[in-house]
Amino acid sequence: MPVTPRELSAVQSASWGFGKLLKRIYIPLTPTSPPGLVQADTADPWRAAGKYALGWTYFGLVLLVLVSVTRVYHLWTDKLRQAMHKQEVNDLRKDMYAHLQESQYGMASLATSRTVNKIFPRHGEKGFMLTRGQSHWSSIEIVNDTLALFRWVFYRPVPEVKWKGKTILSFPSLAVIAILTIALAFVTLYCFLPQPLYWQSIAYGSPPLAIRAGMLSVAMTPWIIALSMKANLISMMTGIGHDRLGVFHRWGGYLCLFLALVHTVPFYIQPVWEQGGPQVFYALFQRTPYVYGTGLACLIPLGFLCIASLPFLRSMAYELFAICHIPVGILYVGLLFWHCNNYLTSWSYLYATVGIWAACYFLRLFNLNWLKPWRKSAWLVGDEAAITLMAENCIKITVPTQMTWRPGQYVYLRMPSISVFENHPFTISSLCSQDFPSEYGDEYRDCTLVFRPFGGFTRKVLNTAIAHGPLKTYRAYLEGPYGGMQRELAAFETVILFAGGSGITAIVSQLLNLIKRMRDGKAVTQKIEVIWVMKKLEAMDWFREELRICRESAPPDTVNCRFFITGKDRLPEKPGINGRGPRPTSMRIHGKIDDFVAGIASKRNSALIRDEAQGDPSRERELRAEDEDAITTLPQQDYFQPRNFAPQPQMTFPPPPKQAKKLKKENSLKKSDKKENGNWTPTEMDPHEATRKFLGSQPSPISQQDLEADSPHGNDSKRGFLSPRPSHPEPAHVRKSNDLQITIPGKNVDQNSSFDFGFPETPGQFQKDIMRFAFGAPLKDEGWNTEYGRPNLGHMLKDMATGGDDGKGFFGRRTCVFVCGPPSMRVELATMVANLQADIWGDDSKDEIFLHTENYAI
Repeated sequence: MPVTPRELSAVQSASWGFGKLLKRIYIPLTPTSPPGLVQADTADPWRAAGKYALGWTYFGLVLLVLVSVTRVYHLWTDKLRQAMHKQEVNDLRKDMYAHLQESQYGMASLATSRTVNKIFPRHGEKGFMLTRGQSHWSSIEIVNDTLALFRWVFYRPVPEVKWKGKTILSFPSLAVIAILTIALAFVTLYCFLPQPLYWQSIAYGSPPLAIRAGMLSVAMTPWIIALSMKANLISMMTGIGHDRLGVFHRWGGYLCLFLALVHTVPFYIQPVWEQGGPQVFYALFQRTPYVYGTGLACLIPLGFLCIASLPFLRSMAYELFAICHIPVGILYVGLLFWHCNNYLTSWSYLYATVGIWAACYFLRLFNLNWLKPWRKSAWLVGDEAAITLMAENCIKITVPTQMTWRPGQYVYLRMPSISVFENHPFTISSLCSQDFPSEYGDEYRDCTLVFRPFGGFTRKVLNTAIAHGPLKTYRAYLEGPYGGMQRELAAFETVILFAGGSGITAIVSQLLNLIKRMRDGKAVTQKIEVIWVMKKLEAMDWFREELRICRESAPPDTVNCRFFITGKDRLPEKPGINGRGPRPTSMRIHGKIDDFVAGIASKRNSALIRDEAQGDPSRERELRAEDEDAITTLPQQDYFQPRNFAPQPQMTFPPPPKQAKKLKKENSLKKSDKKENGNWTPTEMDPHEATRKFLGSQPSPISQQDLEADSPHGNDSKRGFLSPRPSHPEPAHVRKSNDLQITIPGKNVDQNSSFDFGFPETPGQFQKDIMRFAFGAPLKDEGWNTEYGRPNLGHMLKDMATGGDDGKGFFGRRTCVFVCGPPSMRVELATMVANLQADIWGDDSKDEIFLHTENYAI
């Protein structure tokens, strides 16, 4: 296509002035300039396109300020209520001390005329009522109603898209969706609303639509990098951990790719190689082999980052994604420098990106526990860690460290002896407090990580622990802590903690810290409700000691724990035998270990008894009588003689329901036949024995007739009501002290009942379906109890909020619902909490119902 003289003059003017324009391309107007060029210079000039990048910066800052102001308001009101409550507690203690001093003075001055008034005042003492830290500034009605309205909308989860029982598509929370929708609408309108979208000719300049989208895409880069870093300024301002900001990082990348495509497409709709574009382009870019080469070089790594981050692709090869993600991101930013060529304000945003990246990595160095010289024990070598295998294939890693943390935070753990390059996050389940010192010394605290192995690093930890045994220690490199709650549980009058399975790891430290603050008078909390849903009863052994401390240390009538067992516990029967017995090889090894340990213990105890008696024969006989049954060995014939193992007898502890009635009839017929033949010898140990002792459940007494009827020989009536047969003592190498046991009362039932609750054995599918939708059992005023079946948590929470005689439940003015469990649990409880927000508008006695959810995979 021939070039007109006017176009040629514009090209010559542009080439002459290119060296003087520095940071921007500008085709100056002349008296002979065509109308299209005049429009390009006046309607939406290229030199002013930097305002679009500035617009996105303002948009992000507004969101950041709004969230930060909300957090500051919550922190201020929470601290204010706690400070007021602490002051009231101190005043109460002073009044009690003053009254005690006056009473003592009155007793010492009996001769005075006012002694009677001192000891027997005519008017009763004025009662002291704690206001629990309520004031005008700590509870603003319009703010509470506004927050309740937002929570009523945004607490509701978005349903997942499933096909044949598998999740095809999952969505973030409504709050995240709302922010992303607003951001998408903003950039879309900001690109397409201003006119024109294209110039009359490509020779007059790049399409305005492409310039707007390109500047917006470049301006998003610093925000995307900031949202991805573990130590970042956004988390410090908003209190939102980087694990929750990751969803904005991922969707921000998708939005950046969308803008990059909008930036690219106009150059193909109005290509450079038409309408005299090549003359202008090659006059400005003389050494460019391909017109769009730099743009495509940036688009390829950006597309790879976005496509590889799709959930189904990321889960298929996560390790590969994690290894490639950062190098490809660095490549993308470097290519942006080449592509933008310092035009307009593009390099300013890229410099900000590099600065944020470097600053965040520098701050991250302070979170590396092994890079702090003042911690000499961990300097460059890490901390020492021990691995313990627990019930239900659970793993506990204990790391004595000088690092400090808050309840609910998590750390990244690296163990080079297990995996050099893997760095896995784990929630800290222990409390960092002077009340829980480590055996390493007063300067150390035991950082406890409890988790269940699935695959990858966690599976390697399990295999290594099995291979090397419990006595081996490992070097552990900790990074953190990160995350944690935005609010303090101590600022709420009522705290309800829901845990599903291993989700209890995020709750134990919160519970311990809350009870400690309640005892110190620093918590407004009056009521704590703990609901733990687990598959098997043995899971309670994970935190046996922590639960004991909570029960013994909590103020009276403040903590109520309810445990629900949902899984089946049936041993499959094998053909040819009546039950599953212990393996001979393993039992032979256990027998030898038991004999060895018991022999050492008995000799040691004998020496201690002689020392304690100090030559007194009567005292020595008394001590030996007390210690007679303390340590015994197991009979060897139990392990070496072949025998048939009969089914486990019905225990008197409340059993789970039965799976099928047919199996019940068969088992009852087998037992009756064996009783008649006189060869019913149940010998299998109870797999729940340790946990039942921990719960302290007392079985109902069995009558003398029942014992005689159940006895195979008819003369064993003195065996008591715990079991119809004599049980073997527990092996010495697994025996535990009874000092750590606590008693958790069960429900009050008739002493003559058999605790079967209508189901004599484990639950079947029909019974489990019934219990899945059953309402929760009525709440007790106090105490801990264990129940079988899957509870209806939503109805249970509603009953806590609206139950009772007055229809207001036991919710305080401010209630916190803490949930850590599988997605189904979080969805059910989040929906109910959203519905309960309506109570804030119609009930003046309630100010706030706050929801905090955790993903138990962390």
